[in-house]
Amino acid sequence: MRKKGNDDMKQDKQAGGLAGIYQATSRGFGFLVPEDGGGREDDWFIPPRAEGGAWHGDRVLARPEDEGGEEGRRRTARITAVVERANKTVTGVLVRHNRGLWLRPDSDRLPGPIQVLTKRKGVRAGDRAAVAMTSFGSAKHPPMGTMRGVFGPAGDRESAVAALLYQYEIDREFPDAVMLEAKATPQSVEESAVAGRLDLRDKVVITIDGASSKDLDDAVSLERDGLGRWVLGVHIADVSHYVRPGSALDLEAWERGTSVYFADQVVPMLPRELSNGICSLNPRVDRLALSCVMTLTPEGEVVDHTIAKSVIRTTERMTYEDCNALLAHSDPALAERYARILPMLEDMAALSRVLEGRRRRRGALELDTRESYVVCDESGTPVDVVLRTPGISEGLIESFMLAANECVAEHLNRLDKPCVYRVHEKPSTDKAETLRAMLAPLGYDLKEADGPSLQKLLDTAKGKPEEAAVSMMVLRSLMKARYDGENLGHFGLAAKYYCHFTSPIRRYPDLMVHRILTALLDGRLSGGVERRLAAAVQKAAVQSSQRELAAQSAEREIEKRYMAEFMAGHVGETFAGTVSGVTRFGLFVLLPGGVEGLLGVEALPGRGYRYDETRLTLTEEGGGTAYTFGMPLEVVCAAADPATGQIDFVLPGGQLAPRPTRPAERREEMPPRRGKDRRAMHVPKGRKGRKKR
Repeated sequence: MRKKGNDDMKQDKQAGGLAGIYQATSRGFGFLVPEDGGGREDDWFIPPRAEGGAWHGDRVLARPEDEGGEEGRRRTARITAVVERANKTVTGVLVRHNRGLWLRPDSDRLPGPIQVLTKRKGVRAGDRAAVAMTSFGSAKHPPMGTMRGVFGPAGDRESAVAALLYQYEIDREFPDAVMLEAKATPQSVEESAVAGRLDLRDKVVITIDGASSKDLDDAVSLERDGLGRWVLGVHIADVSHYVRPGSALDLEAWERGTSVYFADQVVPMLPRELSNGICSLNPRVDRLALSCVMTLTPEGEVVDHTIAKSVIRTTERMTYEDCNALLAHSDPALAERYARILPMLEDMAALSRVLEGRRRRRGALELDTRESYVVCDESGTPVDVVLRTPGISEGLIESFMLAANECVAEHLNRLDKPCVYRVHEKPSTDKAETLRAMLAPLGYDLKEADGPSLQKLLDTAKGKPEEAAVSMMVLRSLMKARYDGENLGHFGLAAKYYCHFTSPIRRYPDLMVHRILTALLDGRLSGGVERRLAAAVQKAAVQSSQRELAAQSAEREIEKRYMAEFMAGHVGETFAGTVSGVTRFGLFVLLPGGVEGLLGVEALPGRGYRYDETRLTLTEEGGGTAYTFGMPLEVVCAAADPATGQIDFVLPGGQLAPRPTRPAERREEMPPRRGKDRRAMHVPKGRKGRKKR
């Protein structure tokens, strides 16, 4: 049967039909999210046996069956056709039935089991594997697929991690052609590459990163000019010099879009010969860079700037920990060792405070920037989960990178040249209304969801028991930042111009911005070159946004597995937590270190609970105990499964009931498979001292 195309979809919609994405649940029903819908109120309920053979994530056509409205009836529809399949491959656990192997999908949103048509030597029931779908089944035939990969015993955390990386198309290994180019890349700066560059090798330039970081792509310097103004230099590795457009390295970096960080591991965008070698701004060796040198008034206003191809030689490779100790004057031995750069560091801290104040006054949001990370031992086993609070040095690097990103974006915009912008739009009406409803039980009245109002809300909650909950609510109300070829501004930063320029080793959009700047500096950004770069910008923006979403989803899911393995050693222990999510099937509880688990409704005292989706509360029938978002709660770890990442809590003195099948808590989007044009206000650099941009 011919697959319907866009014209068919338009005709169906004109005839009163619906088009959108099918979001399945594990309970047999689902929802149609219209492709032109604005929020959850626009979704259509798909009853059991009305999914028309669609699987979770499929693009579908549907026919309305009940418009709802009165007496609380839901809008109901029936799926009539599948336009595009989302699940080309499926990961799961192999089970044996009737002398054959079947795959039970990892996702409980997918039907199953799936009959495995091919055999592979050594594969056995209980292994975690992936199959390529050949048929999605019918009333008479089961879904079928061919074996694509085997990851190891299903109960093992490593097999779960490998399956997740496969699912999100994150490859640990680079193709041979890419590695050949990487190994052929010189590991020292050639004299011919220095010609014509701004020579800054006599300047005091330092890097400040986490102690374990090896991909050092940004360095900073600070001086005063003859008028007493600040001269801030932000020097970024010139990756574009080594990664040429159309090369195997470039095509692979485009496919990956970003480096992926989890626990103690990194899957880099570029091979280590570049990311840790010639492109890394290692200490006391020559490196090629693109430098953004800004002249700022004592009030932090940029009054002049120069962007140039440069050559630098970093003076010191500093760590956040050492810089924080130096600025706190808590380690005399460190102060003596770094006496040469300590005055510059203190000036940097002073300028950072000025820039931070300037951002705050213009309406930028100050959200809780603490992040949890998993500490592993030498064998890679998780031994702790720690919440890291940024110090002064993290703040100053953040401020300087933001300043450079804004400067470069404005520079290209004013010249009317192409740019991959980092955009962040204001909260939607739907998200703003949800935030108001969530804040109401805490006694907060939010009239406008603009920057100043949200910051006033955060300031009001500061120091109060609900501070963390309010900050989390505001963060969840924000739109996802993304990349775009059009300058739409950055709501969270209250920045009119913003792009990503500072991390080309680990982000493809930064590499594209470097390419554009290089063409501009070389006098080549016109005519056909400009047209080609302009066409590449929007493709890179879409691809990078989707690969960023895949990387974030993979990082989140993988770290759940590490956290569950850590908590498996603490079953039976009691913890003080905070309710971080409320659903009809229970409460998500967040522990101080960042571990989150589920306290199922069946583990709550009483016989029944009423769920209020608007106010995010679970209230005991008859007006008993009410559990709300943000409330403190003491829980006991009852179970933890490293293979699934599931952590179950009970109340002190309670027992764990069998975990029922539950629908997904929130709508999630699965990125398309590689080969097609593939949340966070800032994107973290890594769990161990990564910078946010």
